[in-house]
Amino acid sequence: MADPELVRVLDYILNRCNEQAIEAVSAAVVRRRRDLSLFGGQSNLPNPEKLAQELAGQINVAATIDGLKEAVRSMAVRIIQQEAPELSEEQIAELAQSWIPGGAQPEPLQGALSPSLLDTMIRQFVAYSRGEMEAAEDQQLRKEMDQWPQRYWNAFPSVIRLIIRDFLKNELSEEQFWSNIQTALSL
Repeated sequence: MADPELVRVLDYILNRCNEQAIEAVSAAVVRRRRDLSLFGGQSNLPNPEKLAQELAGQINVAATIDGLKEAVRSMAVRIIQQEAPELSEEQIAELAQSWIPGGAQPEPLQGALSPSLLDTMIRQFVAYSRGEMEAAEDQQLRKEMDQWPQRYWNAFPSVIRLIIRDFLKNELSEEQFWSNIQTALSL
């Protein structure tokens, strides 16, 4: 007795196939013949379901999580490169490292210091670093916090430090600098 599935396939091929369907069937037959000849017959063909079950049993869950984290980190780096091409490789790596779980713990920009306070601190630090700060303001800050430039620097999240460093090295224009700072503060 004939296989009912085979009868349906033959009926479709002989009675209902158009030119495009005949080409698809022909290509499928050629591929199937190739597979049969490569694997030495029907009994030696790989069973995708069985292979998937075996693979699932062999997967190390911890390694899979690490692999997933690395894949997400790589994707984040690509997105940052596309969306913020003005950032340096070091800044991109720092952002990705701080945002992806399993890397360094993220330094929340809005944690202990509000974005507006950080903005003020950045403006003061940059003005001091560029020699543009009024002496009276510097004296007042030193009176309140002694070594305020170092304390500010240590309080800045690493992303902010990278942006400031690039600006002070003249690797960013003032417009790029403030754009990058505002982006970082909004995170």
